[in-house]
Amino acid sequence: MKTTEANGINFRITAVAVLFALLFLGIAVKVIYLQVFCGEWLSRKAVGQIEKTLTTCGKRGMIYDTRLREMAVSVDTTSVAAYPRQIHDTDETASALSGILQMPPDPLRLKLISRRSFVWIRRQVPPKEEKAVRELKLAGIDFIPDTGRYYPNSTRAGQLIGFTGIDGRGLEGLEFYYNEQLRGKAYQFTVLKDALGKKFEAENEYHAARSSGNNLVLTIDRTIQYIAENALSETLASFSARSGMAIVMDPKTGAILALANGPLFNPNSYRQFTRECWRNRAITDPFEPGSTMKVFSAAAAIESGGCTPNTIFFCENGKYRIGDDVVHDTHPYGWLSLQKIIKHSSNIGAIKMGEMVGPEVLYRTLRDFGFGQKTGIDCPGETPGNLLPFEKWSKIDAGAISFGHGISVSALQLITALSAIANRGVLMKPYVVRAITDPGGGLVRSFGPCKVRQVVSEKTADTVKKMMVSVVQSGGTGVRAALDGYSVCGKTGTSQKLNEKGEYAGDAYIASFMGIVPVENPRVAILVVIDEPRKDHYGGTVAGPAFRKIARETLNYMNVPPQNSTERLTAFLKTRSSVETIRAYPAP
Repeated sequence: MKTTEANGINFRITAVAVLFALLFLGIAVKVIYLQVFCGEWLSRKAVGQIEKTLTTCGKRGMIYDTRLREMAVSVDTTSVAAYPRQIHDTDETASALSGILQMPPDPLRLKLISRRSFVWIRRQVPPKEEKAVRELKLAGIDFIPDTGRYYPNSTRAGQLIGFTGIDGRGLEGLEFYYNEQLRGKAYQFTVLKDALGKKFEAENEYHAARSSGNNLVLTIDRTIQYIAENALSETLASFSARSGMAIVMDPKTGAILALANGPLFNPNSYRQFTRECWRNRAITDPFEPGSTMKVFSAAAAIESGGCTPNTIFFCENGKYRIGDDVVHDTHPYGWLSLQKIIKHSSNIGAIKMGEMVGPEVLYRTLRDFGFGQKTGIDCPGETPGNLLPFEKWSKIDAGAISFGHGISVSALQLITALSAIANRGVLMKPYVVRAITDPGGGLVRSFGPCKVRQVVSEKTADTVKKMMVSVVQSGGTGVRAALDGYSVCGKTGTSQKLNEKGEYAGDAYIASFMGIVPVENPRVAILVVIDEPRKDHYGGTVAGPAFRKIARETLNYMNVPPQNSTERLTAFLKTRSSVETIRAYPAP
């Protein structure tokens, strides 16, 4: 081998060696750099690929009726989600999901091509659809444990309880008002994944159980609620009415046993109803009470010391002029005692009574009964109604307010004021929640009867109650509310509604009846209000029968026996079968 060739070979070997040496040196430098300067960052990144920390909330608390029967529950569901970067065929995946989940394909495809690493496809999927999607084994599609809200009694007390959104946040009713108590507490948990991205560990059950929300125990009795809603629905159908309300209250405590709104509303499918159906109108909507207000005007007249039930007033033979206005009675009456003014519901008699009392005393008495101010009930959206200060009353205002016009009230205010009459003049604060319990059932807070004030004396309240008995007796305006076997007192109400111009509409009325039963030892106060009934519009005719049905079935359910007499005992025994039927009402 020549010297020149040998030198060439040695040079190439040396060059290759140097090249490899530089290559290994570069690798060594890179390794040292990654180990020394990037070690901690790389460790976090590696852990992040196999561990995922998620934040979620515990289950929403339950809502029970007063006998601890479920009214709202939280159930385990599954939601479908996607990791767009892991999807192999977007069009095929979108088409498959669209058919099963009944979603439009184009919006679904936009989700699947999102630049985000995670997107929800559909929350709280029914089990049948979840199974169908799982069987497809689509790449990039995942199934996330979720919680949904369910109302097992369907429409029962729907407007009162309200509902939650897809994220479990209360949107209406008690679900909204008590959201902070009901909602589960937020907590974090770690999910581990294997090399294929499958979750193989999720230690969140312990935290989920401890993070559940508190429970509500209502004063509402599910069976009485059913009785009230059933009677209300029948009345709305019979008179082709626009809407209605019915409230049953324990007058001694202010606890609401039933609060019904019609038409009924199912919170399980709230999107299928209009917003008007969502509203708890018994709390939120003011209306002119009509002649039911005469009861409280009479209380003012007696309490002021100027009247007794036998005090007589001249009722102008059915026509009475006040300034430019003329007030009429349904029938022409001459002289009527205060008791007969209530019995026959004379508007002119009520005006004369109000004139004798005077605006200031009348205003203060109505105010003490709670009109013109919120009751403070634990429900959202309560209206204060409208009762102008007496200094702003015109002459016709003073007269009209005496018989329930020129004033607006809520159904809740009306039943609360009536309960004060039943409760010997003591006004109680109404309430619908009697306890809050923790997830384990331990008491967190309790709510009980709360006295607001003594509105009128015991003697005045008892006198007014006795006068109201004549309303359901022969010749009274509320005979259709009379009840076999039980003593009843009450008052009818019929008022014209205002149109969009603020004028009284000639063909739109509100018919109502409120009553107390039994008179001697009141167990329940009941109010029925029917909005825009057709065929008839008088309170005694439209709302009276609904009151009677609610009162009869509720007293039977509460095991309140009728007064002692053979005839009444027979009537009681005849209704025993219906008692058992009511008790056995299954959960819808």
